[in-house]
Amino acid sequence: MKDVIDKLNKAFENRIRLGIMSALMVNESVDFLTLKELLDVTDGNLASHITALEKVDYIAVKKEFVGKKTKTSYMVTSLGRKEFNYHLNALEKLVKQNRK
Repeated sequence: MKDVIDKLNKAFENRIRLGIMSALMVNESVDFLTLKELLDVTDGNLASHITALEKVDYIAVKKEFVGKKTKTSYMVTSLGRKEFNYHLNALEKLVKQNRK
């Protein structure tokens, strides 16, 4: 079991990061406000978790103007997709090992 646990990605251990990645895996992109409402978090809390995922190149940021307002959207990168799938597979193996 330890070998499977060691394969879990620490970047996805937090529920907010897990939620961000889950939303981005099934959508082409998601804007900041939608993520904030979906995850029921504060601006600062969401921003810090987004920054952590961005630093490891798991998500990409797109900023654009809609009228006079900035709209910030996020997309999962190919590395992020690969690592998140790897994490999910490790979780699945962990669950299967403990099912008896």
